Amino acid sequence: MRDGSRWLRTICDMGIKGSVGRAAATKVPAVAPKLTSGFVRQALARAIAGAGPLKPAAEAADALLADHHGNVDKTVKAVIDKHVRYAGTQGFVTNIGGLVTVAVTIPANITGLALIQCRMIAIIAHLRGYDLADPRVRNAVLVCLMGQAEVDRMIKKKKLPAPPMAIATAPHHDPELDTLLSNEVAVDLISRVVGKRMAVTIGRRVPVVGGAVGMTADGYATWKLGRYAAQELRARKR
Repeated sequence: MRDGSRWLRTICDMGIKGSVGRAAATKVPAVAPKLTSGFVRQALARAIAGAGPLKPAAEAADALLADHHGNVDKTVKAVIDKHVRYAGTQGFVTNIGGLVTVAVTIPANITGLALIQCRMIAIIAHLRGYDLADPRVRNAVLVCLMGQAEVDRMIKKKKLPAPPMAIATAPHHDPELDTLLSNEVAVDLISRVVGKRMAVTIGRRVPVVGGAVGMTADGYATWKLGRYAAQELRARKR
């Protein structure tokens, strides 16, 4: 069991975002020509405003906070747990098919994961006192979406000016950062999903196994991002 868990974490942390995933990300337009960096901003907007059965992020945050008697830390944990389940479910559904479903399931997995993870981080931001209408805060949500390792790498290479909280509380909004983050987050999400699919396809050809790995990988990745957002977006006075 430990060996199986270690294998799944390896796919999540290495295969998904490693050279295989990054290289595969450049081929996505051939698989899903309509999937461009614009989907990142669309996912963020829908996550904040609400989509389908999902309430707007601020409204969902306030309802969950009431359920936990105003305890922000417990609410943040509940938010992460809930969205890990959401991510796991869509990860299973979008990875259960074989190769013939790739053209449909890869874009669905990417956009579904973007929406779920954006919503989770936006809810955490609202709970910690950030204004989700502020473009600086929206950019901070996208920065969190890339995860700590990628953020640290970009800061070190001076491609990103600061970590999430500093971006959320910057004196001024930098419009150039909007485009940069949309592109970087798109590549990051695509490389994760495509890299995961390639790793599963190479290692296993049984569709149900692909669904199980997709569920675990997406749930684990969402848990890590939730922990990172909770750590970075520290409480502010409203």
